[in-house]
This record gives sequence, structure tokens and C-alpha cells, in this order.
Amino acid sequence: MRKIVLTGGGTAGHVTPNIALLPSLKEAGYEITYVGSYDGIEKRLIEDFNIPYIGISTGKFRRYLDPKNLTDPFRVVKGYVEAKKFLKSYRPDVVFSKGGFVSVPVVRAAASLHIPCIIHESDMTPGLANKLCIPVAKKVCCNFPETLKLLPENKAVLTGSPIRAELSKGNRLAGLTLCGFSANKPVIMVTGGSLGASNVNKAVREALPKLLQDFQVVHLCGRGKLDNVLLSTEGYKQFEYVKNELKDLFAMADLVISRAGANAICELLALKKPNILIPLPSSSSRGDQLLNAQSFEAQGFSIVINEDDLTTNLLVNKVKELYGNRQDYYDTMSKSDQMDSIKTIMKLIEEA
Repeated sequence: MRKIVLTGGGTAGHVTPNIALLPSLKEAGYEITYVGSYDGIEKRLIEDFNIPYIGISTGKFRRYLDPKNLTDPFRVVKGYVEAKKFLKSYRPDVVFSKGGFVSVPVVRAAASLHIPCIIHESDMTPGLANKLCIPVAKKVCCNFPETLKLLPENKAVLTGSPIRAELSKGNRLAGLTLCGFSANKPVIMVTGGSLGASNVNKAVREALPKLLQDFQVVHLCGRGKLDNVLLSTEGYKQFEYVKNELKDLFAMADLVISRAGANAICELLALKKPNILIPLPSSSSRGDQLLNAQSFEAQGFSIVINEDDLTTNLLVNKVKELYGNRQDYYDTMSKSDQMDSIKTIMKLIEEA
């Protein structure tokens, strides 16, 4: 039986694309092992899938001054030694990495043992961890056409991001029933990621009196971010977080308002959901969401509102504009080359 090692972690976005590949890998007959940090989010997410999990020591690569910068290099070296010891005994045929700092010792150790590595970069510009892995990778998958020119020409492949198949199998009626919504009024779904987005939450709630005249709103607002005053508002349903029900909410949604994390927007593309993106500003990140959003807007997939410009009137006007042109956005997304990512990535794995 052929063997594959998956790695990636630190955030859910570095894990869920790996999870999306699992059914296809199993169907192709691969024995799968996951290598991650001792106790990172990747360990909790992978536990549900009965896959062997190997924990290694990790350190974070920081671009800023921090006392841990003095000790973390030793943790990375320890992780490299641990990863190499495991890979040498396990001898996988290929390693697939979704990035994050945990992936660096795994990919570098695999390369030293001449095990082919395929890595995936979600954002438009490669993160630091992937920059350290690109020189030894056999192929580098990416989500955006603009990323191709930032990668070695003989390695770069535009694949899009692997999306969990179950997200496309939702039931609209189940979503409407869950929310207590009518089937005769369009639905906006608002999401800010698993942690929520306070500024987006605030803007949407301030716009509710106008939005609810024409739409129903389901709001994934993040843990601890429910507004108790609005709990009984007709046509407005809040959830801190959903898991299995997410597919039904997507099936129900006519429009989506979202942050611009790479995996989140790739899900919107795969599901062909007309959307408004409100990217995390560069003051709160390395600016990757701004670039992601600009690319999706340029490709005709999204309307973008910068958080600094966000007002009630602007949000309501853009929602109405998007709804009026929703078929154009749907048609453009339907023609995208980034739709069949799992098939493309599986082909790269087979070739490696």
C-alpha cells in the first residue's frame, strides 16, 4: 500500500484543506498519517478521522522582536530531528503540506530523505513557512493566478484550495427550518471565521433595520459574540459557531458577507455564492486578506468593501447591488479554473 504523510497546522485554515483530501486519498488506496504539533488545533481537528497522528516539537517563525525568538529555533531543530526519525522509519511515498510553521521541519526532513513533497500556499503571497519549504518542494499549489509569478515556474500549479465535499451537499429547506426563515425572502449569510469579526458584526447589526426590509440574515458571529438584545428579532438568526449545519446554511444563502481568508473565499468560489468581502485590514495582519480580496474582485467573483470605509449605507447599497447582479457573479465563478482542486492535487500526488 502506498503511504502519504499530511502536515500543516497552527490555524484551521492549514488543516481543513488536508481534511478535504482524505476521502480521495482513501479511495485511491493511500495509507495516511498526519504529522503536526504536540497539541495544536490540527491534533483536535484530525482526531475525528481515525488517522494516526504524530506530534513533533515546533517553533514559530516571527518577523518581530519576541523573547521566544531565542528559544524557538531550538524547538524547530528538535522538530526536524523528530520528523526525520519518523519519516525514515515510516518511508512514505509522498508528503503533502498545507503550510504553517509545523510544516517546515517535516518538509525539510522529507526532502533530506529524498521523499517528494508537494506544498500548498493559500494566500496570494507565500507566507514565511512556505518560503522556507519552496526550495525543496517538487510542486507548489496555489489559489490565485497572481501567485504563479511569485513561484518557481517549473513548480507552480494553479489548483485552488481543496474544499470539503459535504459543503456542497446541504439542504436549503433544512437551513430555513433551522433558522425559522421563510422560503419567500432571500437570505444573507454573514461569517467572520471561527473567531468572528467584531467590526463586521457591528456593521451588520447596525444595518439590520434596512437589511431586514428585503432580506433575512443568518449571522455566524463567533464565540462569545452573540447580541442578546437581538435574539428575538424576526428574520435574524445568530450562531456563535456551526459545524454539521454549515452545509445547510450555505445551501440556503443567496448572498454571503465574509472576511477574505483564503480558504473561506475558496469555499465561496466552489459553492458559487455571490459575495461581499470585508478583508482584515493590514493593520491587523500581514495584508494577505486585502490581496486575496483584490484578486477575487478583479476576477469578477466578489464585491470588496475595505473595513475603514464600512458604513451602514455603503453596506446596504452594496448588498442591493450584489443581489441585483447575482447571476453575473454566479456565471463568472462557474467558469473559474480553480474549481476542481482536489482532482488536480490528486493528479500531482500520483505523479510525485
